[in-house]
Amino acid sequence: MKRVVIPVILLLLTAMIGGCGSPSSDVQTAAGGVWQAELVGGDSAQGFSFVAGFTVAGAGGTLTFSSFQFLTQGACFPVNGETPTGSMVLTVNTNNNEVTGPVTFTVTANGNTLAMTGTVTGTENGIYGTQMSDGTATGSWTFTGSGSSGCSSTSGSFTMTQASSGTS
Repeated sequence: MKRVVIPVILLLLTAMIGGCGSPSSDVQTAAGGVWQAELVGGDSAQGFSFVAGFTVAGAGGTLTFSSFQFLTQGACFPVNGETPTGSMVLTVNTNNNEVTGPVTFTVTANGNTLAMTGTVTGTENGIYGTQMSDGTATGSWTFTGSGSSGCSSTSGSFTMTQASSGTS
């Protein structure tokens, strides 16, 4: 009897200890909606603020864009024809509903590339982790210019915020 009880007790203790900490669950699709980015710093930052609409798909957090528009058109990117890509790999801490994770965002056109890397934070407010609100991403950006139209390489920081109606 003693031989059976000891393994069972060890198994129960392992399960209890494994349950401690910060439980988390996937919140990928909850990050979508409309986001606005403001980029500061660098020589070319004035034309880089934008609004983007996207959904987040799959475990890899790939962004699928429904819309993208620079707020101020500049010489480095055309009025139309930019190619945005990105990802948000997010989780929610089920103890406090805090959403966190890395974000990458890249826009290319005319031989120019704007690359952003940062961290997203927000609050999960839906049933079973289906919605995120108050999403904010902060980090750094780099612009690699082709040299045409005065588009030279530069860098700075960004803040990207989720619109209040941007949960999905």
